[in-house]
Amino acid sequence: MYKKSVFSWLKHWDFMLLDFIVMQLSLMTAYAIFKGTLVYTSDVYRIVALSLFVSQFLVVFFLQTFKNILKRGYYLEFVAAFKHIIGVVLVDLAMLFFLHYSGLFSRKIYITMVAIYFVLSYLARIGHKNFLYKTNKVTEGNRSVVIISTSGMVDSIVENFSLPQFHNFKIVGVHIMDEVAPFKSFGDIPVLGADDDVLDFICHGWVDEVFIRVPEDFAVPKKLTDELITMGITVHNCIITPDDFGTAYVERFGNYTVLTNSVKMVTYQQMFYKRVLDIIGGIVGCLITLIIFIFIAPIIFIKSPGPIFFKQTRIGRNGKKFKMYKFRSMYMDAEERKKEYMAQNKMDGLMFKMDDDPRIIGSEKKGKDGKPKGIGNFIRNTSLDEFPQFFNVLKGDMSLVGTRPPTVDEWEQYDLKHRVRMSIKPGITGLWQISGRSKITDFDEVVRLDSEYIQNWDLGSDIKIILKTIVVVLKRDGAE
Repeated sequence: MYKKSVFSWLKHWDFMLLDFIVMQLSLMTAYAIFKGTLVYTSDVYRIVALSLFVSQFLVVFFLQTFKNILKRGYYLEFVAAFKHIIGVVLVDLAMLFFLHYSGLFSRKIYITMVAIYFVLSYLARIGHKNFLYKTNKVTEGNRSVVIISTSGMVDSIVENFSLPQFHNFKIVGVHIMDEVAPFKSFGDIPVLGADDDVLDFICHGWVDEVFIRVPEDFAVPKKLTDELITMGITVHNCIITPDDFGTAYVERFGNYTVLTNSVKMVTYQQMFYKRVLDIIGGIVGCLITLIIFIFIAPIIFIKSPGPIFFKQTRIGRNGKKFKMYKFRSMYMDAEERKKEYMAQNKMDGLMFKMDDDPRIIGSEKKGKDGKPKGIGNFIRNTSLDEFPQFFNVLKGDMSLVGTRPPTVDEWEQYDLKHRVRMSIKPGITGLWQISGRSKITDFDEVVRLDSEYIQNWDLGSDIKIILKTIVVVLKRDGAE
């Protein structure tokens, strides 16, 4: 799933919000200096405050003054802040003139407000950027890319990726198509061999996107690009032909014009709304998790002394590893004992599920029907073990709705056709879970359902899946 760059100003909503706050604080401060009271007590200045807010929004929307803000240094930010404020002031004065308010407010207050606004706006921008970098909210190379090119072009491409416009990309591999035995070295960047080696590297590694730039007379095998897209990889191709259009679209990729193709294109607005839904759900889920913890933590510890939470390395979007959290429902040696029970695996090896798993805490206790009735079985059957994953959702490793994250050993067994299910953030629930959960034993069917979800995704489908998940959990339909 790839975010289109349409309305890219929206992705800097935090800087926009900060600027709106700074503007109102500047107006309040200037008014208090000369009047000694709160600005919003005046009917005239309430209109001024509102017109400033509208002016800011219009300037941001039409001039995109926050575009590339993270790539600007101190001097460029100073110039950008000055231009932004001049634009806001001109639009605001024009608006007040047409509203017949231009002669009703103090020039001294307005000029003082503009001066304070410029100083605070510049300091706020620089301070927020430094905060984001220091707290790793904005990291160098948070999008991994493999470069496919030829020996005559690859050096300049690698050099280009060191420019500021590529600051959030990390080259994880280079494929030189016209060299049978690659000999070039790019420091720690591996140089990949044949096409099959490239596909295998991408299939089992953390790769978000592939960038292709070759001479116009050099043919990139269509099979290669088709298989990349089939795996869920976003492909940026510098050679654009009319035959390539369809789901693809032309965009700027750094300082290149490319044709971008992916299994699913989404806008920043769509992903923003999905993230908002995740944050709201994550907060609610974490509060419920705390309540659940109070009741089940002592029982887990009594039945099986050890950590209450189970932490495991899982595979996230496009192969990126992360730590996933659950309430521990199995004995401490469950992972070591897994090999003993592989012969009883209900799945085809790419997932592990078995009936009446003896590794579950308290599973030796049987009910009248002969089924295990331990605390671990109760936690799993009611899906209580999943609740700590709401913390993963808040962190951004997971989403409320997505595909279930595989373990590292499962990921290493994936074929090319399986990788597409990890082209989005993994989720606590998904289309597979509400379609039968443990009743589905064919992994290819899991992949089919996950692919169907990805290709048809919209925010409405997430909400429907969340609601259906609640029903499924309450009915314990298909629970393990």
